[in-house]
Amino acid sequence: MAVADLAALAAGSDAGHTLLKPLLMPLLAAYATLRRGPRLLTAALLLGWGGDILLLSDADPAFLTGMASFAVGHVCYLTLFRRYGVRSRPRAAFVATTYAAALVVTVALLWPDLPPDMRVPVAGYSLLLTAMALGATGLGLTAAAGGALFLLSDTLIATDVAGWPQAPRPDFWVMLTYIAAQALLARAVLTGAEEPVLTSGSATARR
Repeated sequence: MAVADLAALAAGSDAGHTLLKPLLMPLLAAYATLRRGPRLLTAALLLGWGGDILLLSDADPAFLTGMASFAVGHVCYLTLFRRYGVRSRPRAAFVATTYAAALVVTVALLWPDLPPDMRVPVAGYSLLLTAMALGATGLGLTAAAGGALFLLSDTLIATDVAGWPQAPRPDFWVMLTYIAAQALLARAVLTGAEEPVLTSGSATARR
């Protein structure tokens, strides 16, 4: 289904994307449920589904509501990362500094070009999204890649809202990184839920 949606975007078929996009997260949520994954994971994916549907509209209220739906999904992910993740303090400090710097620079660059009524919501959402991406690093490389791709995907959307020049077929790149992000995060959480939680002082860190 993901391949079909990406193919529709590559071909410039808005109708195909409108039909296929709403099917992606419910299918991934169903897979997580069949794998007996945590309910919070299913909730995060379904909240992403709500955001997906709302972002099909170009209206500002729909965009803001969709962003709020994704934001609650990020809170679900953060809770899951805290439950199943491990911490490595020296590396965590470096990664946190890197993500914080990226957040400040990105928001500072976007701020002047964002519509005035979008500036504060986008900045607040960006903070939560960055926290989610940072939290994902505690669950291993798969989750870390998913968090980083989610951050990249939503940054691409923000540059479009700010009116920055876009690559050809921008929706294709947004969806490619988004689908990969959700799939990687779901896989990492499912794997983490099936393994014992290790402390940061353990001799072997789960990956």
